[in-house]
Amino acid sequence: MIGWIILIIVVLAVIFIYNRLIVLRTRVKNAWAQIDVQLKRRYDLIPNLVETVRGYAKHEREVLTKVTEARSRAMGATSPKDAAEANNMLTQTLKTLFAVVENYPDLKANANFLRLQEELTATENKISFARQFYNDSVMIFNQTIQKFPQVVIASLFGFTPFEYFEIPEEAAEEREAPKVKF
Repeated sequence: MIGWIILIIVVLAVIFIYNRLIVLRTRVKNAWAQIDVQLKRRYDLIPNLVETVRGYAKHEREVLTKVTEARSRAMGATSPKDAAEANNMLTQTLKTLFAVVENYPDLKANANFLRLQEELTATENKISFARQFYNDSVMIFNQTIQKFPQVVIASLFGFTPFEYFEIPEEAAEEREAPKVKF
């Protein structure tokens, strides 16, 4: 009789742990999907921005080409690491594009350009929040599958850690606070 009770408790514990791991894994996948949605929005805004700038800055072809290439690379990224690297490159090319825009006062005052710039800024903020949520979800999942007794169930059912969405080492200088000198 006691053996049956212990067996039932063990089976219930395994079911509980397995279901918890499923919930956490689903949360990580949902968080990644949210990043994907915001990145898609960003990718959709960029061609409109490039076309608006192209109308004013006809001789800035190189910058516009780099933005378009960076967008294509970012859209083709398949892993969090690839996506982070590609989107870092896209961010850098967009910064270059906005630096070029500074040379065109009429463009900076253009209502369409200003609207696109505001939408892109809002999207960048949403991407930042989505990345944070994704990394938090990954941290919770990865910690859970490493704890006992979850590690036993996780390895038994093939649960593996997820990658964080991290800034590539090449972009590490962005992590540092800017130095202001007077």
